[in-house]
Amino acid sequence: MTIRTALTRFFLQEDINFLLTNRIPRRALTLFMGWFSKIEQPLVRDLSLGLWKRFAALELDEAEKTTFSSLHDCFIRRLKDGARPTAADPAVLASPCDAIVGRCGAIEGTRVFQAKGFPYTLEDLIGDPAVIEHLRDGCYATLRISSTMYHRFHAPHDCRVESVTYFSGDTWNVNPIALKRVERLFCKNERAAIVAHLDAADTRIVLVPVAAVLVASIRLHFIDTLLHLRYRGPRQIPCDARLRKGEEMGWFEHGSTIIVFAPRGFTLCDGIKDGVRLRAGEGLMRISEPGGRP
Repeated sequence: MTIRTALTRFFLQEDINFLLTNRIPRRALTLFMGWFSKIEQPLVRDLSLGLWKRFAALELDEAEKTTFSSLHDCFIRRLKDGARPTAADPAVLASPCDAIVGRCGAIEGTRVFQAKGFPYTLEDLIGDPAVIEHLRDGCYATLRISSTMYHRFHAPHDCRVESVTYFSGDTWNVNPIALKRVERLFCKNERAAIVAHLDAADTRIVLVPVAAVLVASIRLHFIDTLLHLRYRGPRQIPCDARLRKGEEMGWFEHGSTIIVFAPRGFTLCDGIKDGVRLRAGEGLMRISEPGGRP
């Protein structure tokens, strides 16, 4: 057994993983990581990237460039043109990001699940009564972006972003181990609710990027504010940004989760279930009833 394999097995033990990633000064370490990852000193950069590559399957084959100025520069890397083709079918809502699918399926009234036996409500996550009512009995998918994945996210369809509501919060780890232990975890963490109108379906969808430990900055191209732990919320940020399907919306500083919510009239695409690995642009949901929610 190699040292790497032994260490991987050690850190994957649930109790140890939970203690090491949650029973720590999460906020302080997250702020530190935000500072440290931007250091452009070559030795610091090379050592950081070397350790990362040694203990994780870092995916750089499709990166637009092969050298990086800092750890942060690698985290938010762009991909080569054409690396993520977008589903052309106008009836398909594309995955906004590379991800592993977590809990997904029908919204039970306004209740969804972060893990088996661990429900939360749209009221706790989003807060806006009008948006919540629009999503009632709809469809959702939780998309987990691992630390080694491509971290930029894209418009799932031609749309107009109407508003962004930022919620300040904690930085619990969002891996499956924590989701099975911390109730209403997504509702406790820093997050942003992005409301977008789909012209093709004449309805609204909501994307909720959720930050996590070491990952507490969300950059959106269509607003001027960097959303991070020092930015206070909840706060609604009006906007009127038109995006084409597949156009880049923003990025996480490291990696985390995006939850996609759609109203009645949407169903999951064939093959979408817990544990499936997706790439940005692949089919996530299908508009089965034009006009979405009546």
